[in-house]
Amino acid sequence: MKILTVNSGSTSVKLALFEAAAGGAPSCTGSERHEGASLDPQAVLGSLAAKLPAAPEVIAHRIVHGGTRFVRPARIDAAVLAAIEELSPLAPLHNPQALRWVRAACALWPQAPQVAVFDTAFFSALPRVAAEYAVSAHLGADQGVRRYGFHGIAHEAMWQSWCRLVPELPQGGRLITLQLGGGCSIAAIERGRPLDTSMGFSPLEGLVMATRSGDIDPASIAYLEQRLGRSGDQIVELLNTQAGLAGLSGGADSPAVLLQDPAPQARFAIELYCYRIRKYVGAYLAVLGGCDGIVFGGGVGEHVPGVRQRALANLGWAGIALDDALNQRARGAARIDAGGVRIQVIPVDEESTLARAAVALLRV
Repeated sequence: MKILTVNSGSTSVKLALFEAAAGGAPSCTGSERHEGASLDPQAVLGSLAAKLPAAPEVIAHRIVHGGTRFVRPARIDAAVLAAIEELSPLAPLHNPQALRWVRAACALWPQAPQVAVFDTAFFSALPRVAAEYAVSAHLGADQGVRRYGFHGIAHEAMWQSWCRLVPELPQGGRLITLQLGGGCSIAAIERGRPLDTSMGFSPLEGLVMATRSGDIDPASIAYLEQRLGRSGDQIVELLNTQAGLAGLSGGADSPAVLLQDPAPQARFAIELYCYRIRKYVGAYLAVLGGCDGIVFGGGVGEHVPGVRQRALANLGWAGIALDDALNQRARGAARIDAGGVRIQVIPVDEESTLARAAVALLRV
């Protein structure tokens, strides 16, 4: 089985090719990444098609928002396409873009099954106490206002890799996973079941991110509407695009860059960024009743030792301590703890998770 995975974001796409023998796991045979706000799915996929010796037999797409309807991968048909489109108001930057890639792939390879793998699905069975906000059903569940969680494919990929590293722990034991990139999130996972995660109704909630504020009192939106003469939508847009590290530092949104900047605002931006991570780690230790491992993934989690060191500072009381030398050397897969709770850097492989999900669905 020849599989193409399409991992599209609001301004980028990563394409990967896999082969899966009968009964075997998919293995990657090549990949490419394209960046740009004006990417043309038909042109990009058409260029790839011209290079392939044979058409893909299956195409797996990452879809950011599946709402409460899609709790597992789904074979794409007209009804599924319509449902994904109906969910676009919950993910306006991502679902419409993903649909463009799906339609372009369908046009190029009309005979190939198309499979949707949803970023929210991994968190679809969060315990009710973690999934719901403290509002009436009229304001919450009845309106679809609840905590969905995002980055689910990434957190699932980290958990799967962790399980292969520590087979002695049943289903990975108690694990805290950190996906740190432009967007950032953290999850508490017990034997493969997510118990909590930092992103909520939208990817704005939770940790400080490159340009997103993370947790903020919702009353501040109405206050800023009055003070700045902006609409609520405009304030939310500012919290998504001009807040976080960029807002705190005055422009820079890269932790690696900010760690080298001696300016007081740069130092404060990093301090708050890492403080929020450490605060969530402490909360998830309480949720899990301790943990067996902590995993760092994503571009920042994999490649910025200074963030890992600051994020886990002063947690020796919980058995969490980094080996400074191992941490400083780690760029990519590595164990970096000093004993006690195992701390691991794991490259996030969303594409393999997409391919495995598609194969599992079609083999049923």
